Amino acid sequence: MRTFIAFWNILKKDIKNYYLKPPNISWGIIFPVSWALMQIIRSQNNIRIIELLPGLMAMSILFGTTSMLAVTITFERRGRYFDRLLLAPIGLNTLVFAKISGAILFGVVNAFVPVAFAAFFTDLSGINWGLVFIAVLLIAVTSALLGLAIAVSAKEVFEAQTFSNFFRFPMLFLCGLVIPIEELPAILKPISFLLPLTYGVDILNGTIARISAMNIIFNILMALTFIIVFFYICQRNIKKRWIL
Repeated sequence: MRTFIAFWNILKKDIKNYYLKPPNISWGIIFPVSWALMQIIRSQNNIRIIELLPGLMAMSILFGTTSMLAVTITFERRGRYFDRLLLAPIGLNTLVFAKISGAILFGVVNAFVPVAFAAFFTDLSGINWGLVFIAVLLIAVTSALLGLAIAVSAKEVFEAQTFSNFFRFPMLFLCGLVIPIEELPAILKPISFLLPLTYGVDILNGTIARISAMNIIFNILMALTFIIVFFYICQRNIKKRWIL
């Protein structure tokens, strides 16, 4: 019960203090929404909108979650609030999970902003929303852990955002989000399979646009593998940089 109380209070504090910070609004909401509107307005038919929707959802999650962690972690490190959490009588796993939970929720909400806009332009019936939610959740968790790993190495918000862009923008073009994997140059295809976003995007493509390059079960297993690896890396970096 004490663990749950600690988890809930950390999550509630992050939601209250950080959700509407300028970096989150600009990168997590305005940028994906503007991109979604631009692409939907340019689209000439329903099929085109359906094909764009998985990429827009994935981009909204990616930018929303990483921006969220960049703000929460760097603000608290600069104000030394995170030091108090490290001294609190709670496990490190609980602390890490509580910090990323707010970013995950933020990313999940962002994912359905393009869906709301697309619903005015095309018929979204027939989509398996259960699989869509699984894909959204997997992308949100992997993106949040990636954002945490980046934020651990930064001292200021602008540094965290710069480091995040170093990973985010290449992934836009290498994960099948904008350019299908099969259309990438042969030298770049192996890189796309080393990026966690590839597998979540492929699930969304297969579920929404009916265009999938890999098996859904394989995509889920690979995404779960990345989650485990990123969680371990985040734990190790926190212990190395903040505790020892």
